[in-house]
Amino acid sequence: MAPGIPAALERPHFIGIGGAGMSGIAKILAQRGAKVAGSDAKESATAEALRALGATVHIGHAAGHLADDASCVVVSSAIRPDNPELVRAAELSVPVVHRADALASLMDGLRAIAVAGTHGKTTTTSMLAVALSGLGLDPSYAIGGDLEGPGTNAAHGAGDLFVAEADESDRSFQKYAPRVAIVLNVELDHHANYASMDEIYESFETFTGRIVPGGTLVVSADQPGAVELTRRVRGRDGLQVVTYGEAEGADVRVHKITPRGLTSEVTVVLDGRYLTFTVSVPGRHYALNAVAALAAGVALGVPAHNLASALGTYTGVKRRLQLKGEAGGVQVIDSYAHHPTEMAADLEAMRGAATGSRLLVVFQPHLFSRTQELGAEMGQALALADASVVLDIYPAREDPVPGVTSELVIEAARAAGADVTAVHDKTAVPAAVAGMAKPGDLVLTMGAGDVTDLGPRILDHLSN
Repeated sequence: MAPGIPAALERPHFIGIGGAGMSGIAKILAQRGAKVAGSDAKESATAEALRALGATVHIGHAAGHLADDASCVVVSSAIRPDNPELVRAAELSVPVVHRADALASLMDGLRAIAVAGTHGKTTTTSMLAVALSGLGLDPSYAIGGDLEGPGTNAAHGAGDLFVAEADESDRSFQKYAPRVAIVLNVELDHHANYASMDEIYESFETFTGRIVPGGTLVVSADQPGAVELTRRVRGRDGLQVVTYGEAEGADVRVHKITPRGLTSEVTVVLDGRYLTFTVSVPGRHYALNAVAALAAGVALGVPAHNLASALGTYTGVKRRLQLKGEAGGVQVIDSYAHHPTEMAADLEAMRGAATGSRLLVVFQPHLFSRTQELGAEMGQALALADASVVLDIYPAREDPVPGVTSELVIEAARAAGADVTAVHDKTAVPAAVAGMAKPGDLVLTMGAGDVTDLGPRILDHLSN
């Protein structure tokens, strides 16, 4: 067995290996020396990156893709029971491992930081990975998006730190046992798995209960759901609680956030001292993410002034207000935001950056269940833009729900005074947006689906 590889993961087969969460685990295992294989629905840059690390990646799903000597099959909650490779695994009696269990096993023996919350996980995890790497601590990390600098979502490091994004959507974050856990916010989402806020709180309480004795919970002092979670867990034996935010009583208090175009300057009060540093991405919410990262690093013993300086080197993660380019005097930016809170935060950040310019949005609702529950709030968020184009719902893993369409978003947006155009043919969007945009405008493609593909095409039309 190669050092650092759990026995069950020596020859893993990943179903859906190109996914953000799955590919990260596969990359780390390949870098540790495991014989990694897997399959995905289509070719991608991720598949090529995995092959470059020595992994075998099949395109399409077929029983024959699963090697007879596979030590396990790794799946996410999105893999359906009738997947032919999963069926074949049962025939061969190959153990099936959930991706969260695989990730948890990679953290064993390391000081782990698990970043949780309804929004902001990818950005905060990325900030920590970049900052800790910049300080020479060489952490391992697994993130739900590709960093701008390294261009990857995961790496095996030689240090004793492991930074991981902790996904609450299917309760899989309850598998981890971190030294430090960050909870950025607690809101109702993932309606297919959670029926109420009480279920959400119970899930986060279980997650925080997994923090190792003597470990630390870093939690927002501003967001109501996080404040309620703090009330529920404070006082547990062996748990240190560190709050951060703009609230007067926060342990790491945000004194001031000063927007500076596409960056911000943040001043915090930590242990009675003022500390000012730069956040090289726009928006108040990203500044607060950086403060959460700062508090977590300090809890692990990293000097605050060193970490603050290193956080300034973070330049972003793909799909999180990522500048795709400029043509005809129009900048095109991509946003992964798909929950109303995320949408409003990114739109407000862009509104702050677009002084004297118009903000045009191309929005693709994500999931029928989410649109059914939050479509009205999505529409209200779009009222922050000068004009919006709304696409049909991106279904991802879900089957259609009768009566649930993007019209729910469009009607709510118009009721809130928004200028909204429905476009059902995605191929027609680039020409439509190019016809709307004027020099100086900002165009924001927004959503967790394939709306991201439209940015380069919009730029092509603008160039012409």
